[in-house]
Amino acid sequence: MSVLSETVDWLTDGDNWSGDAGIPHRVVEHLGYTALTVAIAAAIAIPLGLYIGHTGRLRGLAIAVSGALRALPTLGVLTSILLITGIGLKPSIIALVLLALPPLLAGAYSGLEAVDRSTIDAARAIGMTETQILTKVEVPLALPLIVGGIRSATLQVVATATIAAYVGLGGLGRYLIDGLALSDYPRMAGGSVVVIVLALVLDAVFVALQRLAMGGRATVESAAQS
Repeated sequence: MSVLSETVDWLTDGDNWSGDAGIPHRVVEHLGYTALTVAIAAAIAIPLGLYIGHTGRLRGLAIAVSGALRALPTLGVLTSILLITGIGLKPSIIALVLLALPPLLAGAYSGLEAVDRSTIDAARAIGMTETQILTKVEVPLALPLIVGGIRSATLQVVATATIAAYVGLGGLGRYLIDGLALSDYPRMAGGSVVVIVLALVLDAVFVALQRLAMGGRATVESAAQS
């Protein structure tokens, strides 16, 4: 039998779809790691990006830091943190947060920078405060790019969260790590297929969210013009 046919057999085996080691449970674990990572990274990066985009301050520093974080090898960072903190969820989440920060930060500040300055000037002319301009004008208009940053970060984390299995945690990475240890290539290939499908589903969800954000942006622009 070829690896392809054995992979199909593994994916269609009912035993692989039940229990704590089953695909549904591993998908939930994987989504949990992803959601936790993106939530932590967003809480750090998006407020900072909105500040940079609104004020124009620290932009050069943000670009430099984002570039440096993008260059970091995630597995190397994970190993370094592992040596300091020990095995557990913490080193994986820290490494993944560092991976998620650059696209979230870039989406936030570039989204605000793309807002038409005449719209902002008009908002100031009618007496809106800086906070009102940010929350009622800039953020709604920048929302498609902000969602795009979240989309990019989420997809990167979903693809890379398999490293959580490297330190003994769950998620879809278990199929890759355990399969490699046992030379079980159908399990590794099947796990990879599930990761790919999960990423495609999440990407479709964020495409729909971006379209909704574009619709909201058009509404805000129409109101601003009137």
